[in-house]
Formats: sequence, structure tokens, C-alpha cells
Amino acid sequence: MFYGYVVVLACFLFQGVGIGSYIAFGVFFNPLLTEFGWSRATVSGAASLAHLLMGALGVLMGTLNDRFGPRIIMLVTGVIYGSGYFLFSRVDSVWELYLFYGVMVGVGLSSIDVIALTTTARWFDRRRGTMTGFVKAGSGAGQLIMPLTASLLILHFGWRNASWGVGLIALILIVGSGLLLRRDPGRMGLHADGDNGHRKAQAGGKTGAGLSGREAFRTWSLYAVCSMNFLVVGCLMTIMVHIVPHARDSGLEPIQAAGVLSTIGGVSMAGRLLTGLAIDRFGNRRSILVCFGILLFSLLWLRTAGEPWTLYFFAAIYGLAHGGFYTLISPVVAGLFGIGSHGLLIGIVAFTGAAGGAMGPVLAGYMFDQTQSYQPVFLLLIGAVLAGLALTPFLKFADRGRLSR
Repeated sequence: MFYGYVVVLACFLFQGVGIGSYIAFGVFFNPLLTEFGWSRATVSGAASLAHLLMGALGVLMGTLNDRFGPRIIMLVTGVIYGSGYFLFSRVDSVWELYLFYGVMVGVGLSSIDVIALTTTARWFDRRRGTMTGFVKAGSGAGQLIMPLTASLLILHFGWRNASWGVGLIALILIVGSGLLLRRDPGRMGLHADGDNGHRKAQAGGKTGAGLSGREAFRTWSLYAVCSMNFLVVGCLMTIMVHIVPHARDSGLEPIQAAGVLSTIGGVSMAGRLLTGLAIDRFGNRRSILVCFGILLFSLLWLRTAGEPWTLYFFAAIYGLAHGGFYTLISPVVAGLFGIGSHGLLIGIVAFTGAAGGAMGPVLAGYMFDQTQSYQPVFLLLIGAVLAGLALTPFLKFADRGRLSR
């Protein structure tokens, strides 16, 4: 069996538990508000800090992965991630919330996306989109399972014990699956996609092909994709942090509200898989445009959604775009610049997304605190989506065989 499939399965697992546990923070939102009386902006700030650190350190993680490989990185960050959730269960003040969740969980998260996406891109060429979609389906599965798991643990054992349980699950699966990784097929005497040397030569691909980081910085495409990712991830993370409080404000029970979040995660699995297949079949640009269209429709629908069925319908439509955008980023970077410096470049693009993802939820929380309504927030998100869509013509995919799409 081609070892690349083991790599993909390992990435699927730690993507699921890492991203799923982070998204489950939305389920802890109301218990924190109830116990401590903090504002929504204050609680949102912890999730935003974690997301910002994830992106900032992702540049470092990508560079280290290009040079040393993924296993030691996953070991260290997995231990930090689990420990952050353990200590989160002891929170009694704002500074502890920001240190244990914002900083420690953020440091642990920094390897989850960059390592999974870069390692998968190195192991697959012809099926890069499909395999990336499968890996990102792991985070969709985690978003389906972990919020419901955390919600049930909170219901039966309280939010502090639930935090400890989530941390234990994360520690075991992130470290365990991360140790199965290998940097690239060349380290094991293999070729991308499991091809032999003759077939690989016919395909015209080369594992180290592409622009260097310095060359990429001279292109408009890098700045366009970074700006687009800033806007899109800012929108996506605002929804993921605030959809449960919005659902509760609309009259849903706690389990129902958590179900909206889990529905997004479950449907995003289909979005990730379908987008991965679409990238290989129709190319990056068309896939980007379709995801923007679905996201815009879902946000327009959310403006009038208040009944349970309307919120679940929103979750089903939005989930397709949510999963699609997170699947697009790695193949898009590879399509624009090749994979020679993929770890560094995906880290840079992910950082800009993390900056947007950090800013969006805090701004949304502040706007709600000022207006007691999410309607201004939804209008702002629609504007961000339109601005991101306007950047797509500036993405110039190079003519490098399959990388040109």
C-alpha cells in the first residue's frame, strides 16, 4: 500500500480533533458568560487570540516542516494543545482565559493546518485536490463530532470537566496520528501519487518545482490571495464563534444551538470532498467562484433566519462554502507558486487568514455589545465576501502543467 494514504489518514485524524476542538469553543461561550458575566467581545477575544497565534506561528511551522519534517512538530504542539485545554478547565479570570486558551491552544493549533496541507501537497500531485479534500473532511468531521461531544459533557459534568475531557482526546489523537507522518515520499524512496519514476517523468511533475519565497513575493498573486484569505477567514470564523450565541438569542435550546454548529461541520465534509474533486476536474478558479457564490447566498439567508429550521438550512448551505474554502487554500497556493516553498507560502497565506479570523469575531462581539443585534454584523460579512470576490481576477495561475489550473 502506498504510504501516502497513511499520511492522509493521519492528517485527517489530527485535523478533525484539532479544528473540531477549537470550534467547540462556541459551546463553552454561554457557560462562560453565565458564570463570569463577561461581555461577548471579551470571550470572543480568547478565540481570536488563539486564531491569530495559529496563523502567526504557522509561518514558522511551515518553514520548520520544509527543513526538518512534521513528526517532532506534531509531538510538541500536540502536548501544548492538550495542556491548554486542561488548564482552561481551571480558569477563574480573564487573563487565565487568554493565557490558557488564547495562547496555549493557539500555539497548539499552529501546526494543525500547515503541516497537514503541506505534507499532503508533497505526497500527491495528480490527486492533490482530492486528497486535500479528504484531509479537510477530517476537520469537518471534527466540527460535527466535537461540539456535540463537548455539549453533552457540559450538560452532564459541567463545562470545567468537559474542557478536561476535550483536552485528553486532543492530546492522544494529535500526538498519535502526527507521529505517523513523513515529510515527503522521497524520504522513503517513493514518488508522489505512488507513481514509478517513468510515469512521474511522463507527468512532468517534480516534487521541488515552483517559485522560491523571494520570487513569490514579487508577484501580485501572493498579495491577492493573502487579502482574499484575510476577508474570507474573517467571515468564516465570525460565523463559527457567534452562530451558537445567535441561535440561543433566537430561542433555540443549548443542544439545538450546538446542533447548528455541528450541522455546519457535518455538511462541510461534503463541501471539502466535492471541492477537492472539483479542483482536480475543473480547476482552482472555477472552484473559488462557486464557493463565493454559495457563501454569499448563505449570508443573505442568515439575515432573515430565526426559526430553528431556517438556521439549520443556513448551516447546510453555509457548510458547503465553509468546507470548500478551507480545502481550496493549499491547492491554490500550489497552483500559483508550485510546492518548492509550499510550507513557507502556505504559512504566510494562513497567517493573513488568521489575522482576519482573529479580528472578525472580536469586531462582531463589539458590534453586538453596542447594538444588541447581529444584523449589522451580517451586513459587514456580506461586504467582506463581495470584496474577496473582487480580488479573484488578480490570481494568476502559472502555466506548469497540472499546476496551471
